[in-house]
Amino acid sequence: MEPIDPAYGTVPLLLIAAASIAVLLTLIIWARLHAFVALVLVSLGVALATRIPLDDVVPTMLYGFGDTLASVGLLVGLGVMIGRLLEVTGGAGVLAGTLIRAFGEKRAPLALGVASLIFGFPIFFDAGLIVMLPIVFSVARRLGGSVLLYALPTAGAFAVMHAFVPPHPGPVAAAGQIDADMGVTLIVGLVLAVPTWYIASYLYSLYAGRRFHLPAPAEFGAASPEGGDAAPEPTSGGTGGGTAAKTATRTAPAGDSVPQDAPRLATVLGILLLPMLLIFANTGLTTLSATGAVPGDALWVQAPVLIGQTPIALLITTVVAMVALAPGRFSRSYLEKLANDSLAPVCSIILITGAGGMFGGVLEISGIGNALADSLESTGMPVILAAFVIAACLRVAQGSATVALTTTAALIAPLVASSGGLSTIDLSLIVVAIACGSTVLSHVNDSGFWLVGRFLGMDVKTTLRTWTVMETLIGTVGFVLAALLSLVL
Repeated sequence: MEPIDPAYGTVPLLLIAAASIAVLLTLIIWARLHAFVALVLVSLGVALATRIPLDDVVPTMLYGFGDTLASVGLLVGLGVMIGRLLEVTGGAGVLAGTLIRAFGEKRAPLALGVASLIFGFPIFFDAGLIVMLPIVFSVARRLGGSVLLYALPTAGAFAVMHAFVPPHPGPVAAAGQIDADMGVTLIVGLVLAVPTWYIASYLYSLYAGRRFHLPAPAEFGAASPEGGDAAPEPTSGGTGGGTAAKTATRTAPAGDSVPQDAPRLATVLGILLLPMLLIFANTGLTTLSATGAVPGDALWVQAPVLIGQTPIALLITTVVAMVALAPGRFSRSYLEKLANDSLAPVCSIILITGAGGMFGGVLEISGIGNALADSLESTGMPVILAAFVIAACLRVAQGSATVALTTTAALIAPLVASSGGLSTIDLSLIVVAIACGSTVLSHVNDSGFWLVGRFLGMDVKTTLRTWTVMETLIGTVGFVLAALLSLVL
């Protein structure tokens, strides 16, 4: 859809935008209204306030909602299935235990962080952290010292991957809003995520572990990965008749326990690396085709480009994970239930992301986005800096990184479109800048703040002095690296 002729000038449109954001934050923070409902209500209000023709109000709302879900829904749904399969089969424990043995006990925090970076590619922050915390606590009890020394690198790794790297919903939605190439965004996100994590999470954990001594909890208080469901159904047949699930465990040197029939390390790494390799092949061949180095119409080029499209790559990886992990561990009926149950927790994320796209679509069609772009252009603020500042303001005000990401991308899209000379890498760096702004200053209106504080046994003051500081460092360091890279590329 094309923007309508604005009914008001720049100043009234910007006032409507400011009022809409203030109302949105009031509904979410003070009225405790669900973010999805609040975003839909505010989108409707903005459409009416900017005098979008009544016949076009609903199509305008659905335009942004549908476009966002089309790019986000498949990626989130398939990504969470992959993560859930690795979770319940013990793949995360296998990977973490192997890395700890390889790095040595003195480098256990580094090993846990590296494992979380790898495992954080397909799995969301909340789920990944809960999966890894039992291992973190076991290692902390075995090796001694503050639990923060082991927990912060793990939590920081999941936070960085969740914010910087597709197929997580925030960077996917932001890349879609500003037309950044998904494969390039994935590569750029990974390149910046690793040093950002090392500086802002791992090195900071060494300081925080000495500054704040917190003993590891005696027990991990969460339910089983199935949330209290019955144990997986055994497959019929096989040695011993298959009448009992394999539940025996063996103890790894670092103190973490994994199922005796857990997948091999090579299998886990293969599943985690498969989508990245497919997407990398797509990006490389597309670039070579654009430069004329390879024939773009050749089947041997078109086929890898097709399977390297992010949704297809994740679909292939999901099927491979099911084939590689389920036989001998789960029955077909339990595998179906596992896949179905994995989608329930992310429905809210998908809907909130879609509603954020709806809000952005209304801002775009009403002309508010163009008015904001004109105002930012008049200030002379670089696009990448404007992206970071807007996202940071939204993050501090309402807490949700996903809402901050999607809303900022929608607001910044007209400015990006009007800025000539932006390369594909520049667009991906802007996505990272938005992600960095949406990461800083996690506090009491952020669910991650309470999740980390509760599981690590910290009070609010200590959580502010540790988790909030680390999140702010992640956002700041990541933005500085992205801004420096934009100057040299």
